[in-house]
Amino acid sequence: MSPVDVLTLGETMAAFRAGGPLRLGGQLSLSIAGAEANVAIGLARLGHTVRWVGVTGADELGALVLRTLRAEGVDVSACTVAAGAPTGLIIFEPRVADLIRVTYYRSGSAGSRLSEAEVVAAFEGGAPRVLHVTGITPALGDAPRAAVTRAVAEAKAAGATVCLDVNHRARLWSVERAAATLRPLLPSVDLVVASDDELPVLVDPGADPLTTLFAAGVREVVVKRGGDGASAHTPHLTVERPARRVPVVDTVGAGDAFVAGYLSGLLDGTDLPGRLDRAVTTGAFAVAARGDWEGLPTRAELGLLDAVPGTTVR
Repeated sequence: MSPVDVLTLGETMAAFRAGGPLRLGGQLSLSIAGAEANVAIGLARLGHTVRWVGVTGADELGALVLRTLRAEGVDVSACTVAAGAPTGLIIFEPRVADLIRVTYYRSGSAGSRLSEAEVVAAFEGGAPRVLHVTGITPALGDAPRAAVTRAVAEAKAAGATVCLDVNHRARLWSVERAAATLRPLLPSVDLVVASDDELPVLVDPGADPLTTLFAAGVREVVVKRGGDGASAHTPHLTVERPARRVPVVDTVGAGDAFVAGYLSGLLDGTDLPGRLDRAVTTGAFAVAARGDWEGLPTRAELGLLDAVPGTTVR
């Protein structure tokens, strides 16, 4: 197992997308989805080497997860298959305009069996340049929480850059429980990504988020604001960018696409403005296409959004 640019870990589920309200029936399209897998695919399409670590069920949906990730150029060599647990499910249901209702079926899933053993295997061939973790994985249970903690410690000891996307899921755990798990990681975290409403997971009420995070040892903070753009901060520099204006088709997965673009810029050695430019660009590709990751660009396609609307590329 050889070193990679980016290592990430978590749960990837089979994803069903409805064409309308579920209670009316109709057809469902089948794909895969998961925050960390979305980031992995986004980075792989941009030409980076990526390893995703997780546990799938010994079922056809688990086979779909692994097959899809392999097809997208993501290394799954450190993954395991759990014979006694199913691959998790997620259902996307369009309800009003571009509002999507999401339903999870992940209780007792194979993904919740992710453990330190998979992390150890993933590091055997050498540390990645970047470890990317989210606040979703440790919310899945004690074993995944230990896996994230172990991965962060291993990456820090090896000198890798550690990226934490807060990605708070209120259905999985409370702000208090998330804070108790994620805040102790901050001295080992180099880059924090969060939306404005997720920052309270990491800082006390009334405290200045940037001052607090930099004091904890974080070197870079990126704040996502959806259609209002984003900002990137270091102790000495703040950069802001508006969102790229594109027709909004599906906002699910936009934050993961944003992270993929930002980490891609970081790996390429671009400066803070350049990283943020790439992030808002990949985020725009995501919202302009249906699906969590299907519309993400290759490196050669990054400039497509600069074309005049209605352009035909020949």
